[in-house]
Amino acid sequence: MEQSYAIGIDVGGSSLKCGVVNQNGEILYSIIVSLKNAKTQGAIIALIVEAINTCAKKIKNPILGVGIGFPGIIYNNKIIAGADNLPGFKQLALGEILQEVTRYNIVMDNDANLMGLGEMTYGAAKDCSDVVFLTVGTGIGGAVMIDNKLYGGFRNRGTELGHIVVQHRGVACACGGRGCLEAYASVSALLNHYQSIHPNSPEEIDGKYMVEKYLAREEYAVKAMESHFDYLATGIISFINVFSPQKIVIGGGISESGAFYVREIERRIKTLAVPIAPGNELVVAAKLGNKAGLLGCAANVFQKFKAFDYATK
Repeated sequence: MEQSYAIGIDVGGSSLKCGVVNQNGEILYSIIVSLKNAKTQGAIIALIVEAINTCAKKIKNPILGVGIGFPGIIYNNKIIAGADNLPGFKQLALGEILQEVTRYNIVMDNDANLMGLGEMTYGAAKDCSDVVFLTVGTGIGGAVMIDNKLYGGFRNRGTELGHIVVQHRGVACACGGRGCLEAYASVSALLNHYQSIHPNSPEEIDGKYMVEKYLAREEYAVKAMESHFDYLATGIISFINVFSPQKIVIGGGISESGAFYVREIERRIKTLAVPIAPGNELVVAAKLGNKAGLLGCAANVFQKFKAFDYATK
């Protein structure tokens, strides 16, 4: 098959990453554009257009399309809501706007969904058709792939994996609910738990600090991390029992802290999940790091515009 090329744009709260990717998942050129001085919706759109044009000039071959990962609820290339760290971007047909300006095919989805698609296509689950992807950080996001396709529920409003309830009438979550997985198993929850039980905890700590203390077997770090593993495994067990995925891929900085992290989660899962569901090496760490979103954006282009024959996987 003749090589195809796509432009991917992963939009975050403070910057966007844009790059040219070929069908094999090789990033041929990429740039990072700061959004800190872009105070309006229009200014950010202008930077997106500029980034697309800059990347397009770096390759002589035709561009199949542009894939965009954006925070919030995305449906039919329209931003419905949820891009809270950016000005505007509510009920905005951004895909249509960009297509009119750039004349490229545009396809958009939620940024966490596309991180998952990147891992499924080029990373830790590239040989799988059914995958659950979790990113564990300040919050918990994720994606579900069923039969080689992203699944988002009705109007792409579902698969909010961080907001399944793991504790009835539990602690308040940032989403407005109570007892969510994110409120108990995010890195933020881990740090808060540690500081609440440690009599002399430093005011400023992060995930790296927690892992160092845990590996040194500090009493309070062990207690906080054990709780973190327990709650994360509880949530994952529900995903296994509902979706029976081939792989559970864990992303986020803390997942890169060592093999022990995935091992502790899988050990708990194997004792509690429905016996028929888990297989060998069910839980794996993400492989693509901060490239996952960009590669997922490109993969979405290749999938939507039929450059991949997914049925042959």
